[in-house]
Amino acid sequence: MAGAAPPTDEVTALLHAWRRGDPAARDALVERVYSRLKRLASAQLRGERAGVSLQPTDLVHESFLRLVDQTRVDWRDRAHFFGLAATMMRRVLVDRARRRKRKKRDVEEVRTTITVAAEPSGPAVHDLLDLDRALARLEEEAPRAARVVELRYFAGLEIAEVAELLEVSPATVSRDWEFARAWMKVELDGAR
Repeated sequence: MAGAAPPTDEVTALLHAWRRGDPAARDALVERVYSRLKRLASAQLRGERAGVSLQPTDLVHESFLRLVDQTRVDWRDRAHFFGLAATMMRRVLVDRARRRKRKKRDVEEVRTTITVAAEPSGPAVHDLLDLDRALARLEEEAPRAARVVELRYFAGLEIAEVAELLEVSPATVSRDWEFARAWMKVELDGAR
């Protein structure tokens, strides 16, 4: 199947070899995970307003450059890698939104939107900077729930993968996910 996720043990082995300093492992890892990273980037950019120049390939490259700089990361496995990749993508998008907002602050309000999980009345559209601030507040109140949001929404990980990464049960991840979605909805609706 084209674009299928690479085998977990192969990615984990490459991550461990990369951590040990093998540059060929880094290159092989990029080959194995590139299509998945590009799908994550496409999902991240789906909510961007029309005319935004950042393409999924650009987001993957900029995020990967930041990942390569993470020299002290103790890569555990595939889920850990994709979780950190999602964090880097989020940071790239938030940094770009902040720069645009600074540039246009006096001219107009810049709204970088992102679609949050569909609700019965349809998807809700929120400012990316509002989403980032809400996640930061959630992290202060419920750090694990905030990490679940990041891993589920930004990394596209399944509940079982998040549970493995966070070393909790899938039921705990499901509860955190439901709590976080409700909390974020209230928080973001108040930001409008």
